[in-house]
Amino acid sequence: MSLHTKGAGPTSSRRDFIHAAALAATGLAFVPGLSAATRGSMGIGIIGAGRIGGAVGLEWAEAGHEVFFSSRNPDELAPLVQQGGSRTRAGLPADAAAFGEVVVIGTPYDAVPQVGMDYAAQMRGKVVIVFSNPARQNGGAPSQDAMARGWGVVTPELLPGTRVTRAFNAINFRSVTSEAHRAGEKVGIPIAGDDAEAVRITSELVVDAGFDPVVVGGLARASLFDPGTPVFVTNMTAAQIRETLGLR
Repeated sequence: MSLHTKGAGPTSSRRDFIHAAALAATGLAFVPGLSAATRGSMGIGIIGAGRIGGAVGLEWAEAGHEVFFSSRNPDELAPLVQQGGSRTRAGLPADAAAFGEVVVIGTPYDAVPQVGMDYAAQMRGKVVIVFSNPARQNGGAPSQDAMARGWGVVTPELLPGTRVTRAFNAINFRSVTSEAHRAGEKVGIPIAGDDAEAVRITSELVVDAGFDPVVVGGLARASLFDPGTPVFVTNMTAAQIRETLGLR
């Protein structure tokens, strides 16, 4: 089955309205009412274009962004690029890290230290959205450290010089495909980050993917949407997430 099969998405004018409304709710809008297509596309490099990275990347490409999927075996990503069309390409992680104005890390969490070491120069100063969750069972030292000291403490240490945010870790890849741009209240995507501009960019990209951003606070609060928490892979709306987490 195709990773990206669903009904036609909203018209551009409706997406503009959705975009403005969702970002207004966060207080983080760049320019109200501008969709990706009208405010200019971004180059997004995805390191670890597996299930969640692939699903979200396809939504971004459909929204008008240029998406560079990557893996150590980029030939295996040909079907993903075929689905994504002219706004997508595939290559090696180093190329994706260099290409992206924003870089996404979708590898297993235990690979994040190696990503940081290998591609630090290409990612320096960039917004880096980390999708990865520590492995709760049979995890290596990075996962154990993140669970012991907190995701928001450990992850920036593994990616020095970058502007880390956490998002899209609390939704299943199948739900990305089936729930993006759904009618009515959208599924909420929790976000944490210490850099205000990075959080704002991440929020815009959440909207472009068809979801509602829910900024929970700085990276110290990223544990609020860890695996096992009440909001993890529940497809709650933004309002439900805020109520559950006690956010105003």
